[in-house]
Amino acid sequence: MTFLKFQLSFILGVIALFLGTEPPSLPKPEQVDKPEMIRFIVPDIKKLPGIVVDDVNAKLIGIWQHSVHTPPFVGASYIHDMKGGKGQKSATFTPNLPKAGRYQVRMSHNSNVRRANGVPVTIRHADGVTVVKVNEGEPAPIEKLFRPLGTYRFHQGTSGSVTINTQGTEGKYVIVDAIQFLPVE
Repeated sequence: MTFLKFQLSFILGVIALFLGTEPPSLPKPEQVDKPEMIRFIVPDIKKLPGIVVDDVNAKLIGIWQHSVHTPPFVGASYIHDMKGGKGQKSATFTPNLPKAGRYQVRMSHNSNVRRANGVPVTIRHADGVTVVKVNEGEPAPIEKLFRPLGTYRFHQGTSGSVTINTQGTEGKYVIVDAIQFLPVE
């Protein structure tokens, strides 16, 4: 019964998030594997600097699983590939940038030994395409939440994107949470 209550609470929280009525609440310590990491969760993306695109706004290919099991994360939850469909799943984050310029791109993910260590991330920017491999097994260095992927020049609007793929990650989970674009002067 407790699991059903949690599922219902989680679903209602996601609905509220989509409707914009309230930021999601933090999970309870018994719902996560690392309760000490709950304090690093950022439930309200509006409190983060720059432009942040959460997984609920990403274009997903394939079936992904929502989870709150391993904090930290941005928003109500994160998603993972269930260790399946490798090479057939992706998540594309497309920001609406207010002006052209250089932006540091950061990827949010949680970490543990079950995470993939060569996650291909494709950044489409004004000067072309760059592919970065991310080790999600290592903790993210910025507030235990974000990993910098580099600084790139972007046009104003929605022509740039970041795509997280699952190719070459067999046997491990690929985590998808949020992408942050920070303007660089």
